[in-house]
Amino acid sequence: METSALSNVNAATQFGSPASQPALNSDFETFLVMLTAQMKNQDPLNPLDSQDFATQLATFSGVEQQVRTNDLLSALATQFTSSGLAEMAGWVGMEARMAVPAQFEGAPIEVVPNPPIFADRTELVVWDSAGNEVQRIDIPVGDEPVQWTGMNDDGSVLDDGEYSFGVIAYSNDEVIDEAVPEIFAMVSEVRTINGQPLVVLEGGQLYPVGLVRGLR
Repeated sequence: METSALSNVNAATQFGSPASQPALNSDFETFLVMLTAQMKNQDPLNPLDSQDFATQLATFSGVEQQVRTNDLLSALATQFTSSGLAEMAGWVGMEARMAVPAQFEGAPIEVVPNPPIFADRTELVVWDSAGNEVQRIDIPVGDEPVQWTGMNDDGSVLDDGEYSFGVIAYSNDEVIDEAVPEIFAMVSEVRTINGQPLVVLEGGQLYPVGLVRGLR
C-alpha cells in the first residue's frame, strides 16, 4: 500500500494533478473560443493590435504554468509529509515531553518544572479545564521531574479530566519567573490534518509535532 501511494505521488509530480489537467484544458478551450469571438466581432475600422492577442495568450500561458507549478509543489509537500509520518510512526507507544495540559485519570502525572537556577523556592500551580485554580503546592527547586498525584490536602482525589500546570519561582519571596512546565504523555497516534502532522495523546488531545521536546 505504501509503495502504491508513493507511486501515485510520483506520477502526480511528473504529470501534474489529474483533476487540474481537464480544468486547465477546459479553461484554455474557453479562452480560445472567447478570443475567436473577439476577433470576429472587432470593429473593422479599429481592429485590435495583434500584439494585444499575443499578450493575452502569453498571460494565459503564464497562469497555466503557475497552476502546474503549484500542483507540483503540493505533490512534493504530500510526499515529504508521508515520509515524515513513516518516521514518526515509531513515536506511538512512547512518552512525549511537551508543555501542554495533561489528562488526569487517577494515575500520577510526571511534571518537569525546570525553574531558574537562582530561585530559592518554587510552587506548582494546577488549574482545571475551566481555568479554576485547584491546587498550589511547594516543589523542590531543580529540573528533576516531580509526580503530581492529583490528591488534595484532605486526601481526596480530584476528578478525572484535563488539568493545566504552571511553575512560579521565587527569590527572597519575590516572583522571578512564571512558566508552563513540560509533562510526559503517551502518544497513541500520529496523523495529518490539512497537511499538518499532529500527535494524538492517550487522552485524545491533538497537538502539532513541533511541540514535542523529547521522547522516551
